[in-house]
Amino acid sequence: MNQQRTFLITGASKGIGFALSERLASAGHHVIGIARHAPEQGYPGQFIALDLADTPAVQQQFSKINAAFRVDGVINNVGLVRPQWLPDVTTDTLDEVLRVNLHPALLAVQSALPGMRARGWGRIMNIASLTVLGVPQRTSYAAAKAALVSFTRSWALELATQGITVNAVAPGPTETALFRANNAAGSEGEQRYLAGVPMKRLGQPEEIAAAAQFLLSDDAGFITGQTLYVDGGASIGVSQL
Repeated sequence: MNQQRTFLITGASKGIGFALSERLASAGHHVIGIARHAPEQGYPGQFIALDLADTPAVQQQFSKINAAFRVDGVINNVGLVRPQWLPDVTTDTLDEVLRVNLHPALLAVQSALPGMRARGWGRIMNIASLTVLGVPQRTSYAAAKAALVSFTRSWALELATQGITVNAVAPGPTETALFRANNAAGSEGEQRYLAGVPMKRLGQPEEIAAAAQFLLSDDAGFITGQTLYVDGGASIGVSQL
């Protein structure tokens, strides 16, 4: 039976982050959630309101968390999307998206790493995206998520002998506020996504969270450096309507 662990989750107030927080808490784990705003329905653990785009503040907060708690696992879930066609992409937008998606991930892991190494056990989970395989209007976002996949592989190699696994989950189109902000129900955008999903439906946050929860468990101790697509078959190839 898995023992109680402490997990830190960024972007924890809604969608996949909140669903994973609930699953981990229900399994008896201590969960520390971070996001800009607290969830309206309450949080199943300790919640810290923090603007994850503020790199100095993020670095300071992570240091405080790791001084106060034994952080056994880090889930890098925060995401920022700025949909733009190629001619409209600006370097400022690119920098913003890369910073929000990547800086907290790096800093969270760096802060928790000394404790994980000392205990000889740790889990690092990066939430990537199906968009790394190519989606229109996702130059900045897909680049950031592809970098998280690269982080996953590099960190897994560095930490492989230290009891610390590093994996990524790449969700397909998922019924979250982030997805709906750019793809309203019944919209052309939604239909474009569903056309590429063999199951012909959106994923649910709980389904993504279930896959992530397994990779965070003791049972997944021999799995590292992997990116698991949870996408209704969308990564297999092009689906026809």
